[in-house]
Amino acid sequence: MKRILIADDEEVLRMLIVDTLEEEGYELEEAEDGIEAFEKVQENEYDLLILDYMMPGMTGMTGIEVAERIKALNGKERMKIMMLTAKNQQKDVDASKAAGIHYYMAKPFSPLQLIELVEDILDA
Repeated sequence: MKRILIADDEEVLRMLIVDTLEEEGYELEEAEDGIEAFEKVQENEYDLLILDYMMPGMTGMTGIEVAERIKALNGKERMKIMMLTAKNQQKDVDASKAAGIHYYMAKPFSPLQLIELVEDILDA
């Protein structure tokens, strides 16, 4: 079973993603901010991390910063990272790629689009 970590500061959006992907048979975990996401990645193995770009919260760690820190970790090379964000200008896409993010999906998105991209990522 493929494991996915969903990191977004918006609880409603996390619930939507969980509801959408749960039906596809994935094992899902959630993180409310960048620090929690980074800690979970250090402690666990995931096949995919779905990150929000802007996660201000208490930590101030953005999705970009989380990805950069993960990129520096040994043993996490096989985990794919997908940015799911309302920031969809080219400079944001470029910054995500530079941080080690493999896939980029703009909000708003349809559940079907999310399922298709996640399946493509995990089947690659």
